[in-house]
Formats: sequence, structure tokens, C-alpha cells
Amino acid sequence: MHDTQPFVLAVDDIDMNVMILEEILKDDYQVLTASNGQEALDLLHEAKVLPKILLLDVQMPVMDGRTMFEQLKNDENLRRIPVIFITAENDSESELLAAGAVDFINKPFTPEIVKLRVHNQISLKNYSDSLEEMVAQKTAEVIKKTEEANAILDNTLQGLANVIEHRDLESGEHVKRTQLYVGALASHLILSRSIYADELIQAQPEVIVKSMALHDVGKIAIPDRILLKPGRLDPDEYELMKTHTTRGREIIEELGDVNSSLYLKHCEDICSGHHERWDGKGYPLGLSENQIPLTARLASIADVYDALVCARVYKAAIPYSESIKIIVDGKGTQFDPVMVDALISVQDKFEKIARQYA
Repeated sequence: MHDTQPFVLAVDDIDMNVMILEEILKDDYQVLTASNGQEALDLLHEAKVLPKILLLDVQMPVMDGRTMFEQLKNDENLRRIPVIFITAENDSESELLAAGAVDFINKPFTPEIVKLRVHNQISLKNYSDSLEEMVAQKTAEVIKKTEEANAILDNTLQGLANVIEHRDLESGEHVKRTQLYVGALASHLILSRSIYADELIQAQPEVIVKSMALHDVGKIAIPDRILLKPGRLDPDEYELMKTHTTRGREIIEELGDVNSSLYLKHCEDICSGHHERWDGKGYPLGLSENQIPLTARLASIADVYDALVCARVYKAAIPYSESIKIIVDGKGTQFDPVMVDALISVQDKFEKIARQYA
């Protein structure tokens, strides 16, 4: 017997049967023995290395083979050990095979049959294990490559968002702040069990936060003379500025299939919808109430709050409390009432974010 030989567990209450099995298999396997199902289970639970196969008698005292087999199948750690039943004339072999046994050996034992059936089933088990290991390895490689690709995409898109903000004479912190505002709002709406809690959980708040980085990506198509104008835009300029929502949607759609990527879908909805209004008087589509994607309604409050509390080329910063009042005044007209109530509850968090990333 060698330590490298695989283990086989033979379970039978007849000592002579166990001795015969040991003699037949000893040259190729390390044979462990038990006299009933309970003893075998105890041995398995204590084993550092599980056997490659079980040879299990059907009729035994204390715990018979069928009962032990049922317990094996209900144990996450033991259910994959293949079982060959040792059968007598009155045992139903078809019933045992239907229950999940891989094979059976008739009494009295024929040495060559025992060797072949044990060898074949262990070979199948080894092949199955190697396939699973290979699949797991390949899956891990795919996951790693996907994560690396996603990280590269995230960094690229975050960089693009920051370039746009710099072009808009922002520090780039606008992106960070609005992402954090959206995260705070979404968390409160979930934890408070609001009417949007389940929808937000399904939408994956962490993905919404990532998507918020590209809410103004369409500004890349807006001329500097409009984007950087220090005064109020005239009607024609304003109409052109409004196209950053549709241009943003088009840019996102060029990145990939929005219907197969939750990330890109959120990006599209936020780009296109963050200037829509609850009363239907927004742009670009004039959507109202729940026609506006939930992610866009979150983005709207975050974007407007940040525009109010931060100085821009065309305006001075507005105090935090006054900015909250302006948004509250827009409850039910510009903004989703549920979102406004959530903002009131987390306004201290908003102010902290605004100060930290000023």
C-alpha cells in the first residue's frame, strides 16, 4: 500500500465480505472499512481526504445502506462521492441505480468484476473532477479578464467624464460629488423601504453610481462659445445646449448594446433623462412622472443640487439651506416628490459631500 493510492471505503457488516474486498483491492487502493452506515458517516466526517468511491452494502444493522445513501446525497461535502452498492439476490438493483448509485456489485464477489467496476468508476470520477477543475480555471480566467476589461472601461469613461468637466471649467469634482449624492439618495430610498426600494435594489445602486459619471458626456459636442459663455444663453444657444442630452445618449449607444449591459442602460437613461421634469415640461422628450427613468430622476436632483451650491461661470454659489429650499419648491413640478422627501432626510450628507469635494 502506498500513501499516493486513492482511498476506497467499503461498508459491510459481514467481516468476511470486508476482508475479501480488501484483498481484491489492496494492490491498487487504500481500503478503509466500516461495519454500518453510521460508522461510515462518522469516518467520512472526520476524514482529511475523502475516498474516491464507496462500496456500500444494502442490508446492515444500526443504519442500512439506503439510509446512509440518502444522508450522503443531502450532505454538500459528501454528495459527489460515487457509490457502488453491494447487492444480494433480493435487492432491487434498478431501484438503487434510479436513486443515484453509479453501479452495483453482486455477492458473492468476482474479483475481476470488482476491480473493473471500481477502476471504471474512479476513472470517471477523476475525469469529471478534471473537467470541473478546468471549467473553474477557465471561468476564473474569464472573470479576471472581464474584471480587467471593466476596470479599463471604467477608468477610461471616468477620465472622459473628467475631461468634459475640465472643459466646462469644472474641477472634475462635480462628477465625484454627483455620484456620491446619487449613492446617498439611493441608499436612503432603499433603507427607508420607499416605494422605489425594490426597483433600486434590482437596478443595483453601485452600477447607478458608476453610470452617473457620464451624465454630461454629451457636452463634448457643445461648442466652447456656448459651454463657456459667462452670461445667460440666448434662445438659440439654449436649444443647442439642450442637445447634450440626445448627443449623450447617442455616444452611450455607440459604446455597446445598452439592452445587454445594465451599466450602459443606466448611462443612456441618465444622459437622456436628467433634464426631464416631473410635470412633463423638461427636455428632450417631455417625459413626465414615472415615464422618466428612475435613474434619471435620481440624477436630476443630484445635478441640480450641485449646480446650485457650486459657483459656475454664470452664477455664484447658493447657500446649502437655500439650495434645499429651491429643490423643495420644485417638488411635484420639476422633481419626483419621493426623491425630494429623500433629499430632505439626507441633506446633511449632501452638504458634507459638497464641502469635502469642493
